[in-house]
Formats: sequence, structure tokens, C-alpha cells
Amino acid sequence: MRHAEGEEGLSYEAYARSGLLIGEDGKSSPGGPYISPAGPLGGAVGRLGNEPDTYIEAVFNYRQNFDNGAKSLYSIMLADSLTTSNDWTAEESNLNLRQAFVELSELPSFTGAFENASVWAGKRFDRDNYDIHWLDSDFIFLAGTGGGVYDVQLTDQWKANFSLYGRSYSDFDIVTDETAINGDTDNLTLTANNYFGNWQWMVSGLSAADNDDRFNDVRTDSRQIVTTDPDTGDMTVTDETTVTNRGEKGADDGFHTMLAYHGDTFFGIGEGTFKAAILHGQGLGAEVKNIGADGNLTDDATATRVAVYGTTYIAPTWRIAPMLLAEVSDDRYVEGDDYQWATVNFRLANELTENFEMQYEASYQYMDLDPKGYRERSSVSGGYSKFTIAPTFKPLVGGFWARPEVRVFASYSDWDDELNAYSEEDSFGTEGFTGGQWSFGTQMEIWF
Repeated sequence: MRHAEGEEGLSYEAYARSGLLIGEDGKSSPGGPYISPAGPLGGAVGRLGNEPDTYIEAVFNYRQNFDNGAKSLYSIMLADSLTTSNDWTAEESNLNLRQAFVELSELPSFTGAFENASVWAGKRFDRDNYDIHWLDSDFIFLAGTGGGVYDVQLTDQWKANFSLYGRSYSDFDIVTDETAINGDTDNLTLTANNYFGNWQWMVSGLSAADNDDRFNDVRTDSRQIVTTDPDTGDMTVTDETTVTNRGEKGADDGFHTMLAYHGDTFFGIGEGTFKAAILHGQGLGAEVKNIGADGNLTDDATATRVAVYGTTYIAPTWRIAPMLLAEVSDDRYVEGDDYQWATVNFRLANELTENFEMQYEASYQYMDLDPKGYRERSSVSGGYSKFTIAPTFKPLVGGFWARPEVRVFASYSDWDDELNAYSEEDSFGTEGFTGGQWSFGTQMEIWF
């Protein structure tokens, strides 16, 4: 998406995708970049020919220029996500206001290190989030409601952003003597994002007061007790509900850091781009991508992730985008748990005419997940693989970022049988979805 930088008045930006995903049995097929058991941990597997949803973002910006040279930006984002194929979807809609903020820049009273800085407040995605689009996975996603300052020039070679974001965790149950009392908590994330040329070093501290009252696996068991009056023979049915803690307490603070490099060549060997990052978090910071979003992490939780991708042309009409995303974490939700996963993905495109190209995507993900019974999940290990071929139409081909696109596709995905036993809450192992699956469909994607 692009901003109308420096222009005054109203502007509009958008992102949207919508498609139909049908299995080989002619029925709607489960899908999504996070379809595998590692998905809830951030383990994306590739999105081409694997998305059954409709998702839209509509961004409205209003820019003002003032007589003293100052500028302001007011921005809101509306978004909706749904999986139904119906034309009328009011009951299934998840329409949401994702952003609403004001940013002030070029303030004449700002001098020294703040001369070119801008200040903002409200609800927003951090300006400098960035992603691996072909996986639908951010390198880093910092968002919530708060405020900050961008582009503080600390030295000639050192520029920094500072922000404070708040996020509200979902309500939780505090269980005492088998009685559940509702509680809630908020997370605060204080971040310094530092830039030294192509290098980026991000440091965050997190705090969530009272989150250590949360048990991350509270179970509710209901049963009926039948009693008979010995004198009359009348039967009485009584409902009994028992609430128990089966998990561990959440962390109330955490630490997160990322070291990244933004390359302007294809790994130094040719024209193109690449990005690479290593991320590490502890406690509440062990959700290393979506910072501050997971209140179920324990005090001892640790996670380390590596992310790399690049784009280049390997011939005049052939382009390729290889990528790697991998993470190890332990003591995440239960003492002694251990989660390891790694995804390798290749997106390949052959530009055949100025309006048509063939796209291909191959993904492989290996998982070794030991949840120690957390939420009744089983220990599993194995691999998932997917291959997609997608004839694609465009107004004008050229580069990985040219949109809109209209695609048709066929995808084949397979996985080790053991992965079907991981959880009763995911799609793996459900009727008709046990591996060796073909799916077919069509999809559009656009941004501007």
C-alpha cells in the first residue's frame, strides 16, 4: 500500500483478497497459511493456492499542511475477514476498526535530534512493520493503542523510533476453591527501534499487571446429578459445574529484541533485495512476531526465531523468491514444553506475456512439537509439504509487487499421519482431510 506523501486532502489505500478453495471431493476445503499444527505458533506454510477467505482493508487518510510548515495525517483503517462464500455475510462479518491515529510532522519548534521527527498517538500498526508476503507472515508486527515519536536523529549514523503500545488481553478466569472469578489485564510494550544504515536493532520491554493471576488452561466440566426422593420416588436433576486450573500462571513481564538487515541486493550476488532477522524473546516477549499479543506465556518462556527472504530475476522472464522461517521455544505454556518448527518456501514466476504469467510455489515445514498435554494437545513430529501451480492474469506483469492479480490454481498438500493427532481443535485429521489432498480454486489480490 502507498501513501500520497506530502499531498493535502483525502486519499485512499486498500488491500484485498478473495477466493474459492475447493477440495477434490467438491466441498469447501480447509486452508490458510497457518493450517499446520505449528500455525498457532507462527509457523506459516505458504499462501498461494491455500487461502479460502475474503479479507479486505480500506484506509482513509486526510493530510493537512499548515502555514507554519507543519503537517498532519489523520488515518483510519477498516478491515473485515470472513470465510463464507455467500454474497450476504452480515451475520458472519468481522468488520473492525484496526487503526485510528493522528501523526504530526515537520513541526517548526522541533530542533536538534528532533528536527525531522514526527509524533503520533492513537490506534495503529507501527509504521516500520514488514513481512514475508508469500507466507502472510510478518517479520515483526507491533500494534495496539498508544503513542510514539519517529525519526529521532541521535547521531549522523543513528536514527531511532520510540513508542509505547497498549494491548488488552482477553478476559480470563481466576479459579479459587473451584469457583471462577473473571479477571482481565492489559499489556504495555515500550520499544526503541534503532537504525544504523542497513541494520536495525529493536529492543522492547513488556509489562502486564495482574497477568500472573491468569491460568493459561482453565477447564470447565459439567455433569448432571440425579437424586430420588425415598418417600415419593420423585427424581430431581441438578446441573453441577466444576472449574479447575490445568495450566500454569501467565507472565507479568517480558523482554524482546530483534537484529535485522535490510539488503539492497540479492544476498550480495545479484540485483534484487533481501531481508534477514533473528528475534529472541522471554516471558511475555516470547511471542516474537506479534509483540505483546499472547497473555498465556509463562515467566520462563523463551523463543528464538530466524527469518530470511530474497527476491531476484534468474532470467529475463523468470523471477524467484526463496525464504526460510524457523523457531524454537520452550517452557512456553507449560514447564518443560518444547516447540520446534521450520518452513522453507520458494515462489517462482515465469512471465509469458505482458498480461499473463505462471506462478509456482513449493513449501516444506518440519515440526517437532511437545506441548506436555497443554490444552490436551499431543506430542507429534513430522513434515508438511505443499506444491501449487497458478496461471495468473495481470494488467501488466513485472516484478513481485505488481497487482492486481486474478489467479486460478491447483495445489497438492501432504503431511505425516502422526500430525493428525496433535489437536482436536485443528483441521488435520478431520473427515476427508488427512493428507494427500488436492485443492483447486480461484483468487484475486489487489493493493494500492
